[in-house]
Amino acid sequence: MQKILCTLLFLCVLIAGAQDGRTILRGKVIYRNSGVPNQNVINIDTEKATITNKDGEFEIYVQQGDHLAFSAVNYRLKTVEITEGILDNNRLVVEVNERVNALDEVVVTPDNEEKFLELKGEEFKQFDYADDYSTEAQNMATPEKRLQNGINFVNIFKALFVKDKEEDQQLQLRVSEVLRQVYDDEFFVLDLKIPEDKIDDFLFYLDDRIPRQSLLRKENEFELIDLLVQESESYRETLKE
Repeated sequence: MQKILCTLLFLCVLIAGAQDGRTILRGKVIYRNSGVPNQNVINIDTEKATITNKDGEFEIYVQQGDHLAFSAVNYRLKTVEITEGILDNNRLVVEVNERVNALDEVVVTPDNEEKFLELKGEEFKQFDYADDYSTEAQNMATPEKRLQNGINFVNIFKALFVKDKEEDQQLQLRVSEVLRQVYDDEFFVLDLKIPEDKIDDFLFYLDDRIPRQSLLRKENEFELIDLLVQESESYRETLKE
């Protein structure tokens, strides 16, 4: 009887996974011929996500025409469209590039913190972290800002925060990963006055100081930006020690 129940459960899982015509795609993310662990792999079209294992390998449901996004703190965002050839091979190897940005040595400080927060708040409205995944994002006044390589960041973050009721655990995304994709190096260097070579260290510093993912929701944008300003000041003090 137990074997029958297990078999039925297995069949139900297979049917549920294949009911939308998608199949499991196996792949690997590499950097300089080495597997990249803990890389976010996101199906933009289904808003589902997974993470690579210690060897950089992953499995995710796809169909032809889907777009996969590969995101991690130290690597540039990369997107891949699923083609018939990829499906036939049932194997995808993605090579990512290290995130390297060169900036001019110019430091600009906000003259008025209130105005600074207002401007950054407007910028942050380009991204929607609300829990209502059925509605479209609002306040998208400048579409160019929210698109990179034709991919909508809103869908990426929705996928990373969505909770699959069939899974026991929710995919947890670190604050550093979200901020790294939302803001470029200029924001950290020019606005928060973080040395360019310390940006990643500052982001990891924030992971310990801002553990609540709720701060990443749109309704908390001003609170988050204000906190970033405060934490950047605290972090700069640690650099003097």
